[in-house]
Amino acid sequence: VQLQASGGGLVQAGASLRLSCTASERTFSRYTMGWFRQAPGKEREFVASISRSGRATVYEDSVKGRFAISRDNAKNTVYLQLNSLKPEDTAVYYCAAAFSYPRELTMRGLGEYDYWGQGTQVTVSS
Repeated sequence: VQLQASGGGLVQAGASLRLSCTASERTFSRYTMGWFRQAPGKEREFVASISRSGRATVYEDSVKGRFAISRDNAKNTVYLQLNSLKPEDTAVYYCAAAFSYPRELTMRGLGEYDYWGQGTQVTVSS
């Protein structure tokens, strides 16, 4: 599975961005999808995950109420809407896929994911 992330950029605090991640896999709906981020000098951390159908989502506490994960299985794409951005949200954002069929799961752990995209840079200025 190849994942291509896009949508990052340089924005001011309080602005919004929408990240997209498109998968090459036609059986995209069999995968739990996740977003992670890595700031300079820090470890990669969990941001959000969405189950195969999109019925279940989970978020890291610091982004709850500001970020929203969604997916369009017909387009093989997962999205991350970033609202009310803060300078501490600055990081490279990575999408990831984990085969979970037939279960309907969200996943928080880096080691649970099988495939990773190349990352897209989000920079938030104060």
